[in-house]
Amino acid sequence: MGTREKIIVARKTIGERLAQLEAQRKTLQIRLSKQERAIDTRRKVLIGALVLHRLEHDRDVQFAGGIAEWLRRELPKFLIRDADKQLFIDLLATQPPGGFIVHHEVDRGSGLVSSKAP
Repeated sequence: MGTREKIIVARKTIGERLAQLEAQRKTLQIRLSKQERAIDTRRKVLIGALVLHRLEHDRDVQFAGGIAEWLRRELPKFLIRDADKQLFIDLLATQPPGGFIVHHEVDRGSGLVSSKAP
């Protein structure tokens, strides 16, 4: 094999290697995106858990009432899907004296959520 043929083979090998590295880069980029989405989801769940905990257990009625009022004002603007609105029906409803509605029931047929005072 002459020098010219060796260069062509070497270039092909380099090209194949570049293609392999590009495929690995894409795989790693997908994995990184998945990790970032998982972290984002975890942060949202934890923030939501904190807010719900404060609504249900905070002894500072003024603070909890302020959060509840803010949620009643902002959630309807934020939630678009009816199924999402159903998930927060207890927070969107006017709260009864003495506390927040925390008991949820799901209708198996329709999948709708209803809430009532415990």
